[in-house]
Amino acid sequence: MKYIIRILFIAIVILICVGYYFKNSGDHGTGDKLVGIGILASSFILMPIFIYHRWKNKKVKDYMLTEENLKKMRDYDKNKGNNTQ
Repeated sequence: MKYIIRILFIAIVILICVGYYFKNSGDHGTGDKLVGIGILASSFILMPIFIYHRWKNKKVKDYMLTEENLKKMRDYDKNKGNNTQ
């Protein structure tokens, strides 16, 4: 999965660079289309794949502010304060 993400990222960067090359050489219509396709691909293809890859085996409960997690944070702060004095 990480290789697909890397290849897709490189392809999108190349597409955007080619689009700016076309814009600088005078073909503004084609350049704008290529840059737009690159931005849309990064937003609607690359980002969801990346987010899925990073969150695939995570527990969402570990990142939520539940009473249990709040208690752990309070206990950690209390222990941290006692150790520094």
